[in-house]
Amino acid sequence: MRILRAAAYRRMPWKNGGGETIEMVVSPAGASFDTFDWRLSMAHVGAPGPFSLFPGIDRTLSVIEGHGLTLKLPEREVTLDRQTAPFAFPGDVAVDSTLVDGPIDDLNVMTRRSRCHHRVQRLSLAASTKLALSGEIAVLVAIGGSVELATGSQTVTLAPKDALEINDVTTLTVTPQGTADLFVVEIAFG
Repeated sequence: MRILRAAAYRRMPWKNGGGETIEMVVSPAGASFDTFDWRLSMAHVGAPGPFSLFPGIDRTLSVIEGHGLTLKLPEREVTLDRQTAPFAFPGDVAVDSTLVDGPIDDLNVMTRRSRCHHRVQRLSLAASTKLALSGEIAVLVAIGGSVELATGSQTVTLAPKDALEINDVTTLTVTPQGTADLFVVEIAFG
C-alpha cells in the first residue's frame, strides 16, 4: 500500500497547453504523456474548449467539484456533474467541452489500451462498509471528506483528494468521517 498525499501531487500543463493538470500517480513512475501505462490526475476546467487527444488511451472522467461539464463527442453529448457515474470514452476521439454553470474540477483516469484497462466507481459514503477489490492495482481517492481505510493489519486515513494505491489487498473496511465520496479505480493488465 502506498499513500498519495494531495500536497505532493505534481502540477503540469495539459498536453494541449490549454490548462493545468495535477498528476496524482503515473505508471511507470516518471512516464510522460506518451509513455505511461496508466495515470490518475485532477484538473481545474475554467473555460470551454477541446480536450487533449491521447491516441491509444482509454479515459474515464468524473466531476468532483462544480456544477457540471458537457462533453461533445462525435456521436453524442453527455453532461456530467458530481452525482453522475464516471464517464468512459476513448482518448483518441475529438471531444469539446462546455461548462454548465462555472468552473469544475475533475478526476481523470487513463490507461494505455494495448497494455491495461480500468474501471472507475464513485461510492457515496455515510457509514462504514466493506469493499472488495478486483484488478491487479487499485487506487482509492477520497473526495469531499476524509475516509479511513482498514485492512486486517493497517489503517490509513485519507484527507480530501488524498489517494491510496493498493496492489496486495482484496478486501478492506471503508469508514467516512462524516460523509464523503470514494472513487475506486481498478486497473488490470492484459
